[in-house]
Amino acid sequence: MLLSRRQLLSCAPAILTQRGPRRPNILVAIADDWSWPHASVAGGKMVRTPAFDRVAERGVLFTNAICASPGCAPSRAAILTGRPPWQLEEAGTHASLFPKKFQVYPDLLEAAGYFVGLTGKGAGPCNWKDAGWSRNPAGPAFDARTMAAPKGISQNDYAANFAEFLKARPKDRPFCFWYGGHEPHRVYDAGAGLRAGKQLDVVRVPPFLPDCREVRSDLLDYAFEMEWFDRHLGRMLDLLQQAGELENTLVLVTADNGMPFPSAKANLREYGIHLPLAVCWPARVKGGRTIEDLISFMDFAPTFLEAAGIPIPEVMTGRSFWDVLTSGKSGRVDPKRTQALSGRERHSHARYDNLGYPSRALRTPDYLYVRNFKPELFPAGDPPLYADIDDSPSKRYILDNRDLPLVRPFFDLACAHRPAEELYDIRNDPGCTKNLAESAAHKDVLARCRAELERLLRAQQDPRVIGGGDIFDSYPRFSPMRPELGGFAAQGEYNPNYRPR
Repeated sequence: MLLSRRQLLSCAPAILTQRGPRRPNILVAIADDWSWPHASVAGGKMVRTPAFDRVAERGVLFTNAICASPGCAPSRAAILTGRPPWQLEEAGTHASLFPKKFQVYPDLLEAAGYFVGLTGKGAGPCNWKDAGWSRNPAGPAFDARTMAAPKGISQNDYAANFAEFLKARPKDRPFCFWYGGHEPHRVYDAGAGLRAGKQLDVVRVPPFLPDCREVRSDLLDYAFEMEWFDRHLGRMLDLLQQAGELENTLVLVTADNGMPFPSAKANLREYGIHLPLAVCWPARVKGGRTIEDLISFMDFAPTFLEAAGIPIPEVMTGRSFWDVLTSGKSGRVDPKRTQALSGRERHSHARYDNLGYPSRALRTPDYLYVRNFKPELFPAGDPPLYADIDDSPSKRYILDNRDLPLVRPFFDLACAHRPAEELYDIRNDPGCTKNLAESAAHKDVLARCRAELERLLRAQQDPRVIGGGDIFDSYPRFSPMRPELGGFAAQGEYNPNYRPR
């Protein structure tokens, strides 16, 4: 059921006329390509995130937040709509349209009296203009203020643009603001982390990457860009405090998908879908807590709506975790939050005819189950480009040294064909390096996960399960195409001058 402005105004009169508790402001800060546990509050030493830590310490640190897709566009669409990518047609894949028929939480909040804005990266990459939107689905842009920035980093002065948004806000209206940092998305300025004084010996190399100087330095560059995102968040928190609004602002900080490294971003593995998440609202949410419940990114939109006293549309698949936030408890709070789903279709143009790599995943507290619908395809894209992996020193090291016995396992993890089913013990193998799908000792776990994923996807009418799933490969693409891969059946705008980095 879609809600009209009149319905919104009639459903929550006490809140909307300020006779009830004051409605919260909402600040959503979304980094671009950031994996758990890369925050200093989570014990990481290669990166310092004082602003993220501040939100976690004043509110709640979630240790099991699972995004709806390991790629930006479908993940952000799921955040905005409260629905999984497989329910969102073109918006559920990368660089296609964002159909106007899908209701997004910023519009619902605006219709209920909120002042709405965006800086940086909102929904996307997607073509929202040709789909009938007058602005990005995340809100109207506030991007006029710029600043000098290191090489490879956006010159958007995100915090200054947030200040402009606060100046423009009518004083009697709550606000909803989306801070979409472009960091730590590649490209990086190679060696930036080392030049900033970071040390190679503090890096904890994930088990799916080779431990060498090139990879360690690349990880420090990733950390350097995360800290840039965090500094702007810190400035925004200070602006809220100076305006006397911090206590009554629900602040949510996370990312869209995992780190841009082989076997992480664009992969339904832990470092592709398990992301940092901290939430605070000092006026209503008890701070200093760590919660282990599984939180899906589809749950964000209904949570914002419930916090604002706005009815949650029936079409939203996500479930508000407002009760978890306000419980005052730590650890496992809601016994029903024992699973989260994620999935992917197309990421970059990485295969002939722009084919995606259709997969779905079920994450439980102990296991990650992945179903690959077309295991005959290469998961990282066709060789020799493997273009679903962002170009980087780490990628080049693995590709250049793939014939060395010590490097070959990392190449196979990232690039080799995968079976139709994968099962990982994420407590003992968070790097997802050992597939247990063929393990006799885990056959019962595999059967339970397989059946539960099938049940949920059927209930959610996923075309990959109920039939017609190849429609995802037919959706137009409006980002650059790679001529050397051949085939353009799903082409939107073809750039003949494009060349891969």
